[in-house]
Amino acid sequence: MILVCLTFLILAGAAAAFAAWPAFERQKSSRAGILLAAAISALILGVGGGTYLVLGHPALAVRTFAEPSSRDLPGLIAILAQRVRTRPNDARGWTLLGRGYLTLGDTADAAGAFKRAIFAATPADRGALYSAYGEALTLSAEGTVSDEAQKAFEAALARNPKDFAARYYMGVAYAARRNDGRALALWESLLADAPPNATWRGDLVDRIAALRSRNGSVPDVGAMVQLLAARLHSHPDDPDGWQRLVRAWAVLGDTGKARSALEDARHALRSDSASLAQLSLEAKSLKLE
Repeated sequence: MILVCLTFLILAGAAAAFAAWPAFERQKSSRAGILLAAAISALILGVGGGTYLVLGHPALAVRTFAEPSSRDLPGLIAILAQRVRTRPNDARGWTLLGRGYLTLGDTADAAGAFKRAIFAATPADRGALYSAYGEALTLSAEGTVSDEAQKAFEAALARNPKDFAARYYMGVAYAARRNDGRALALWESLLADAPPNATWRGDLVDRIAALRSRNGSVPDVGAMVQLLAARLHSHPDDPDGWQRLVRAWAVLGDTGKARSALEDARHALRSDSASLAQLSLEAKSLKLE
Protein backbone atom coordinates (compact mmCIF):
# COMPACT_ATOMS: atom_id res chain seq x y z
CA MET A 1 0.00 0.00 0.00
CA ILE A 2 2.89 2.36 0.82
CA LEU A 3 4.41 1.85 -2.62
CA VAL A 4 1.08 2.67 -4.29
CA CYS A 5 0.66 5.83 -2.22
CA LEU A 6 4.19 7.01 -3.00
CA THR A 7 3.61 6.38 -6.70
CA PHE A 8 0.36 8.31 -6.56
CA LEU A 9 1.96 11.22 -4.69
CA ILE A 10 4.80 11.46 -7.23
CA LEU A 11 2.37 11.52 -10.17
CA ALA A 12 0.00 13.92 -8.43
CA GLY A 13 2.86 16.18 -7.41
CA ALA A 14 4.10 16.34 -10.98
CA ALA A 15 0.60 17.21 -12.19
CA ALA A 16 0.23 19.88 -9.51
CA ALA A 17 3.58 21.42 -10.39
CA PHE A 18 2.64 21.50 -14.05
CA ALA A 19 -0.67 23.21 -13.28
CA ALA A 20 0.81 25.73 -10.83
CA TRP A 21 3.88 26.65 -12.86
CA PRO A 22 2.22 29.38 -14.97
CA ALA A 23 0.96 31.16 -11.85
CA PHE A 24 4.36 30.88 -10.25
CA GLU A 25 6.10 32.22 -13.35
CA ARG A 26 3.86 35.24 -13.52
CA GLN A 27 4.44 36.14 -9.90
CA LYS A 28 7.65 34.30 -9.02
CA SER A 29 9.18 37.38 -7.48
CA SER A 30 6.37 37.91 -5.02
CA ARG A 31 5.38 36.01 -1.92
CA ALA A 32 1.79 36.02 -3.12
CA GLY A 33 2.81 34.13 -6.25
CA ILE A 34 4.45 31.42 -4.23
CA LEU A 35 1.41 31.09 -1.98
CA LEU A 36 -0.89 30.95 -5.02
CA ALA A 37 1.14 28.17 -6.61
CA ALA A 38 1.17 26.22 -3.35
CA ALA A 39 -2.59 26.63 -3.00
CA ILE A 40 -3.20 25.34 -6.52
CA SER A 41 -0.93 22.34 -5.87
CA ALA A 42 -2.69 21.51 -2.60
CA LEU A 43 -6.08 21.79 -4.27
CA ILE A 44 -5.09 19.39 -7.06
CA LEU A 45 -3.55 16.91 -4.63
CA GLY A 46 -6.58 17.01 -2.33
CA VAL A 47 -9.19 16.70 -5.08
CA GLY A 48 -7.24 14.03 -6.96
CA GLY A 49 -6.43 11.96 -3.88
CA GLY A 50 -9.97 12.14 -2.52
CA THR A 51 -11.50 11.22 -5.85
CA TYR A 52 -9.20 8.21 -6.20
CA LEU A 53 -9.92 6.92 -2.72
CA VAL A 54 -13.68 7.25 -3.23
CA LEU A 55 -14.05 6.14 -6.84
CA GLY A 56 -10.87 4.19 -7.49
CA HIS A 57 -9.74 0.73 -6.40
CA PRO A 58 -6.67 1.06 -4.20
CA ALA A 59 -6.80 -2.61 -3.27
CA LEU A 60 -6.48 -3.61 -6.91
CA ALA A 61 -3.59 -1.24 -7.31
CA VAL A 62 -1.84 -2.85 -4.36
CA ARG A 63 -2.22 -6.28 -5.96
CA THR A 64 -0.47 -5.10 -9.12
CA PHE A 65 2.65 -4.34 -7.06
CA ALA A 66 2.47 -7.36 -4.74
CA GLU A 67 3.57 -10.95 -5.34
CA PRO A 68 0.65 -13.42 -5.38
CA SER A 69 -0.16 -14.99 -2.02
CA SER A 70 0.74 -18.62 -1.39
CA ARG A 71 -3.04 -19.19 -1.18
CA ASP A 72 -3.64 -17.63 -4.59
CA LEU A 73 -3.19 -20.86 -6.55
CA PRO A 74 -4.52 -19.52 -9.90
CA GLY A 75 -2.11 -16.58 -9.61
CA LEU A 76 0.84 -18.82 -8.84
CA ILE A 77 -0.03 -21.14 -11.71
CA ALA A 78 -0.28 -18.17 -14.09
CA ILE A 79 3.23 -17.07 -13.10
CA LEU A 80 4.56 -20.63 -13.48
CA ALA A 81 2.94 -20.92 -16.92
CA GLN A 82 4.76 -17.77 -18.04
CA ARG A 83 8.08 -18.98 -16.70
CA VAL A 84 8.03 -22.43 -18.30
CA ARG A 85 7.30 -20.92 -21.70
CA THR A 86 10.63 -19.15 -21.49
CA ARG A 87 12.30 -22.38 -20.30
CA PRO A 88 10.79 -25.14 -22.45
CA ASN A 89 13.28 -27.76 -21.21
CA ASP A 90 12.33 -27.32 -17.54
CA ALA A 91 10.79 -30.75 -16.88
CA ARG A 92 10.17 -29.99 -13.22
CA GLY A 93 8.41 -26.73 -14.08
CA TRP A 94 6.12 -28.42 -16.60
CA THR A 95 5.38 -31.20 -14.09
CA LEU A 96 4.44 -28.72 -11.36
CA LEU A 97 2.29 -26.85 -13.86
CA GLY A 98 0.47 -30.05 -14.79
CA ARG A 99 -0.22 -30.84 -11.15
CA GLY A 100 -1.44 -27.31 -10.58
CA TYR A 101 -3.85 -27.54 -13.49
CA LEU A 102 -5.16 -30.86 -12.14
CA THR A 103 -5.77 -29.24 -8.76
CA LEU A 104 -7.84 -26.56 -10.50
CA GLY A 105 -9.74 -29.19 -12.48
CA ASP A 106 -8.26 -28.05 -15.81
CA THR A 107 -7.51 -31.54 -17.08
CA ALA A 108 -6.93 -30.61 -20.72
CA ASP A 109 -4.21 -28.09 -19.89
CA ALA A 110 -2.79 -30.55 -17.34
CA ALA A 111 -2.41 -33.14 -20.11
CA GLY A 112 -0.64 -30.58 -22.28
CA ALA A 113 1.77 -29.68 -19.48
CA PHE A 114 2.58 -33.32 -18.70
CA LYS A 115 3.20 -34.00 -22.39
CA ARG A 116 5.74 -31.15 -22.48
CA ALA A 117 7.30 -32.52 -19.29
CA ILE A 118 7.77 -35.95 -20.91
CA PHE A 119 9.74 -34.48 -23.79
CA ALA A 120 11.86 -32.36 -21.44
CA ALA A 121 12.55 -35.10 -18.87
CA THR A 122 15.36 -37.61 -18.87
CA PRO A 123 14.40 -41.17 -19.86
CA ALA A 124 14.71 -42.33 -16.25
CA ASP A 125 12.07 -39.82 -15.11
CA ARG A 126 9.49 -40.39 -17.81
CA GLY A 127 7.61 -43.34 -16.28
CA ALA A 128 5.62 -41.35 -13.72
CA LEU A 129 5.07 -38.58 -16.26
CA TYR A 130 3.54 -41.00 -18.77
CA SER A 131 1.20 -42.18 -16.02
CA ALA A 132 0.24 -38.61 -15.11
CA TYR A 133 -0.27 -37.73 -18.78
CA GLY A 134 -2.53 -40.74 -19.33
CA GLU A 135 -4.55 -39.95 -16.21
CA ALA A 136 -5.05 -36.32 -17.27
CA LEU A 137 -6.20 -37.47 -20.72
CA THR A 138 -8.63 -39.95 -19.15
CA LEU A 139 -10.06 -37.40 -16.73
CA SER A 140 -10.43 -34.95 -19.60
CA ALA A 141 -12.40 -37.62 -21.50
CA GLU A 142 -14.68 -38.16 -18.46
CA GLY A 143 -13.22 -41.54 -17.57
CA THR A 144 -12.79 -43.01 -21.04
CA VAL A 145 -9.30 -44.39 -21.68
CA SER A 146 -8.48 -43.27 -25.21
CA ASP A 147 -5.91 -44.95 -27.45
CA GLU A 148 -3.40 -42.20 -26.66
CA ALA A 149 -4.01 -42.56 -22.93
CA GLN A 150 -3.59 -46.34 -23.17
CA LYS A 151 -0.24 -45.88 -24.94
CA ALA A 152 0.83 -43.56 -22.15
CA PHE A 153 -0.14 -46.10 -19.46
CA GLU A 154 1.64 -48.89 -21.36
CA ALA A 155 4.76 -46.73 -21.51
CA ALA A 156 4.48 -46.10 -17.77
CA LEU A 157 4.11 -49.81 -16.97
CA ALA A 158 7.05 -50.68 -19.22
CA ARG A 159 9.18 -48.48 -16.95
CA ASN A 160 7.45 -49.34 -13.65
CA PRO A 161 5.17 -52.42 -13.62
CA LYS A 162 3.92 -51.42 -10.12
CA ASP A 163 2.60 -47.99 -11.11
CA PHE A 164 -0.74 -47.66 -9.28
CA ALA A 165 -2.53 -45.27 -11.65
CA ALA A 166 -1.40 -47.06 -14.79
CA ARG A 167 -2.62 -50.43 -13.51
CA TYR A 168 -5.94 -48.98 -12.43
CA TYR A 169 -6.69 -47.23 -15.73
CA MET A 170 -5.42 -50.09 -17.87
CA GLY A 171 -7.90 -52.25 -15.99
CA VAL A 172 -10.60 -49.72 -16.88
CA ALA A 173 -9.54 -49.93 -20.54
CA TYR A 174 -9.57 -53.75 -20.57
CA ALA A 175 -12.95 -53.90 -18.81
CA ALA A 176 -14.45 -51.47 -21.33
CA ARG A 177 -13.24 -53.72 -24.16
CA ARG A 178 -14.64 -56.85 -22.45
CA ASN A 179 -11.18 -58.23 -21.74
CA ASP A 180 -12.26 -59.09 -18.21
CA GLY A 181 -9.47 -61.55 -17.46
CA ARG A 182 -6.71 -59.00 -17.96
CA ALA A 183 -8.71 -56.34 -16.12
CA LEU A 184 -9.20 -58.61 -13.09
CA ALA A 185 -5.55 -59.64 -13.07
CA LEU A 186 -4.45 -56.00 -12.98
CA TRP A 187 -7.01 -54.88 -10.41
CA GLU A 188 -6.46 -57.81 -8.05
CA SER A 189 -2.70 -57.26 -8.10
CA LEU A 190 -3.33 -53.59 -7.47
CA LEU A 191 -5.64 -54.35 -4.55
CA ALA A 192 -2.95 -56.57 -3.03
CA ASP A 193 -0.46 -53.68 -3.17
CA ALA A 194 -2.85 -50.87 -2.21
CA PRO A 195 -2.23 -49.00 1.06
CA PRO A 196 -5.01 -49.71 3.56
CA ASN A 197 -6.01 -46.04 3.74
CA ALA A 198 -6.02 -45.41 -0.01
CA THR A 199 -9.11 -43.39 -0.95
CA TRP A 200 -9.61 -45.43 -4.12
CA ARG A 201 -9.66 -48.88 -2.46
CA GLY A 202 -13.45 -48.90 -2.13
CA ASP A 203 -13.94 -48.05 -5.79
CA LEU A 204 -11.47 -50.75 -6.79
CA VAL A 205 -13.24 -53.40 -4.69
CA ASP A 206 -16.58 -52.40 -6.23
CA ARG A 207 -15.15 -52.65 -9.76
CA ILE A 208 -13.70 -56.09 -9.09
CA ALA A 209 -17.02 -57.30 -7.67
CA ALA A 210 -18.97 -55.87 -10.61
CA LEU A 211 -16.61 -57.47 -13.11
CA ARG A 212 -16.87 -60.86 -11.42
CA SER A 213 -20.67 -60.57 -11.36
CA ARG A 214 -20.67 -59.73 -15.06
CA ASN A 215 -18.85 -62.99 -15.72
CA GLY A 216 -21.43 -64.95 -13.73
CA SER A 217 -19.16 -65.62 -10.79
CA VAL A 218 -20.13 -64.51 -7.31
CA PRO A 219 -17.43 -62.54 -5.50
CA ASP A 220 -15.89 -64.40 -2.57
CA VAL A 221 -16.93 -61.90 0.09
CA GLY A 222 -15.45 -63.96 2.90
CA ALA A 223 -12.04 -64.00 1.22
CA MET A 224 -12.22 -60.25 0.70
CA VAL A 225 -13.04 -59.71 4.38
CA GLN A 226 -10.14 -61.95 5.38
CA LEU A 227 -7.87 -59.90 3.13
CA LEU A 228 -9.06 -56.70 4.84
CA ALA A 229 -8.44 -58.23 8.26
CA ALA A 230 -4.91 -59.27 7.30
CA ARG A 231 -4.16 -55.79 6.04
CA LEU A 232 -5.48 -54.13 9.18
CA HIS A 233 -3.28 -56.27 11.39
CA SER A 234 -0.21 -55.21 9.42
CA HIS A 235 -1.40 -51.59 9.00
CA PRO A 236 -3.65 -50.95 12.03
CA ASP A 237 -3.83 -47.14 11.76
CA ASP A 238 -6.99 -47.21 9.64
CA PRO A 239 -10.18 -46.27 11.57
CA ASP A 240 -12.44 -46.58 8.52
CA GLY A 241 -10.97 -49.98 7.71
CA TRP A 242 -11.68 -51.29 11.21
CA GLN A 243 -15.28 -50.09 11.01
CA ARG A 244 -15.69 -51.84 7.65
CA LEU A 245 -14.23 -55.04 9.08
CA VAL A 246 -16.51 -55.06 12.14
CA ARG A 247 -19.53 -54.30 9.95
CA ALA A 248 -18.56 -56.95 7.37
CA TRP A 249 -18.32 -59.76 9.95
CA ALA A 250 -21.61 -58.67 11.49
CA VAL A 251 -23.36 -58.61 8.11
CA LEU A 252 -21.98 -62.08 7.35
CA GLY A 253 -23.58 -63.24 10.62
CA ASP A 254 -20.33 -64.11 12.39
CA THR A 255 -20.80 -62.09 15.58
CA GLY A 256 -17.84 -63.80 17.25
CA LYS A 257 -15.42 -62.49 14.64
CA ALA A 258 -17.19 -59.14 14.64
CA ARG A 259 -16.64 -58.77 18.40
CA SER A 260 -13.06 -59.95 18.08
CA ALA A 261 -12.45 -57.38 15.35
CA LEU A 262 -14.04 -54.73 17.56
CA GLU A 263 -11.68 -55.61 20.42
CA ASP A 264 -8.66 -55.53 18.06
CA ALA A 265 -9.81 -52.19 16.67
CA ARG A 266 -10.11 -50.62 20.10
CA HIS A 267 -6.64 -51.80 21.00
CA ALA A 268 -5.15 -50.49 17.72
CA LEU A 269 -6.91 -47.13 18.03
CA ARG A 270 -6.64 -46.75 21.82
CA SER A 271 -5.07 -43.27 21.54
CA ASP A 272 -7.69 -41.99 19.07
CA SER A 273 -10.73 -40.98 21.15
CA ALA A 274 -12.79 -39.86 18.15
CA SER A 275 -12.33 -43.18 16.37
CA LEU A 276 -13.12 -45.10 19.55
CA ALA A 277 -16.38 -43.19 19.88
CA GLN A 278 -17.28 -44.05 16.27
CA LEU A 279 -16.52 -47.71 16.93
CA SER A 280 -18.82 -47.69 19.94
CA LEU A 281 -21.63 -46.21 17.88
CA GLU A 282 -21.03 -48.83 15.17
CA ALA A 283 -21.05 -51.64 17.74
CA LYS A 284 -24.37 -50.45 19.21
CA SER A 285 -25.98 -50.12 15.79
CA LEU A 286 -24.91 -53.67 14.97
CA LYS A 287 -26.09 -54.91 18.40
CA LEU A 288 -22.64 -56.22 19.28
CA GLU A 289 -22.87 -54.77 22.79
